[in-house]
Amino acid sequence: MKRTNKNIKQNIFMISLIIIEVTQKIRIMETIMNRIFQKFLQSVIDLSSVGAKCREDNTHDIDMNPDAEVPIPEWKVYFDGNFWEPSGKGHAGTELRLNKQFEWAGHHWIIPAVYSCNKGLVLDFCMCTPAEDIREFMKKWDLSPENDSCLNFTQEQQLQIDLDNPLCLDIIPCLKLNGKTMQASHSCSVVFNPCLSDETNNELEAKWAVKHYELDISYGWMIFRAAFLWSGKRRPAIKSLSLTMEQQPFRVPGPHFKIHAPGDQFTFSHPVSETEYALTVQKLEQQTLSQNHVGSDRWLYPTHFITMSYTLSPEPDNDISIHDCADSDKPLEVVPATDSFTPEMQNDIACIDIIGGAEEPTVILYSDSNQANLHVACSALHFKPVSDDTEWRIEFNIIRSSKKTFLLI
Repeated sequence: MKRTNKNIKQNIFMISLIIIEVTQKIRIMETIMNRIFQKFLQSVIDLSSVGAKCREDNTHDIDMNPDAEVPIPEWKVYFDGNFWEPSGKGHAGTELRLNKQFEWAGHHWIIPAVYSCNKGLVLDFCMCTPAEDIREFMKKWDLSPENDSCLNFTQEQQLQIDLDNPLCLDIIPCLKLNGKTMQASHSCSVVFNPCLSDETNNELEAKWAVKHYELDISYGWMIFRAAFLWSGKRRPAIKSLSLTMEQQPFRVPGPHFKIHAPGDQFTFSHPVSETEYALTVQKLEQQTLSQNHVGSDRWLYPTHFITMSYTLSPEPDNDISIHDCADSDKPLEVVPATDSFTPEMQNDIACIDIIGGAEEPTVILYSDSNQANLHVACSALHFKPVSDDTEWRIEFNIIRSSKKTFLLI
């Protein structure tokens, strides 16, 4: 086991260096937790003030009058554009109306149009959701402009909210042109919610898209735009076009458990396959990140965490992970900012979430002749070594709907 433990420490050290590098690049950004949470908040909460601030320097804000009616711009789609900044280089794409409709993943879908651009094809997907489903979702979680912060919900609740949100569905589209698969480039989406108390609470871009495609405003709509590159330098003639819809895995929270020492076991069942797994702890170890690496002149960061090496029997696919149920300690400001334009620290810094838990756990898969399929999970970060037993949570990556192919042309 000595060789195994040494390699695990080396892996953890390398991950620490990666964490530090990532942290330095995105320290002034919002935390990972907020980025995840924004996905459903944009669906149900009043974010008009955010949108207004983003638009305050453009021509939409007529004479700096917030009550001025925003004119609907001419509908143009560029390969490198999006819903918020539609302009791009070259000519706008040529719109080819499709108006294809189908049922998939519990929703009614409309593919209104595809756009032939200089670099490739741009496809708009419109996912329809009954207003009653949205109202039930908002009522269940008491979502309102006053209850719009991720701080009001635990990590586990945020996962469940993401699962329950009827206006949110992560998809992986695959487009085939003339029988050949096109390379996906980028995507974006906007949401129209008919259940908001004031229609102006919806994003302007979402309302423009709904109006352009003449969608029924008594329903909710997620409008997803994906761009696909031409395979060659020349723009080919469109003879046939097929679309395969695949759902990205959902993260589903599972049971909690605590362990005391190596050798402890915890058994649990997969919620879909019902396969019973046994988690056996191989080692628990206190770890510390260097403050010289993760710190800064302004902020003091927590550096203490626990690593748990374990095995799972039977060995699963990559659909089971282990997370710390606790949040990481918040960084402490030791030197106040002197620049008024310096962003404020919001909640947990990114490196904490990377290692500790809001988006993905730090998990190492290691195997050798002594210990096959050894996993390592890292806890949240704290300022002091953790003396109590860590409470861990099982999470499952689950796909609800099977992929399906639809002929568009």
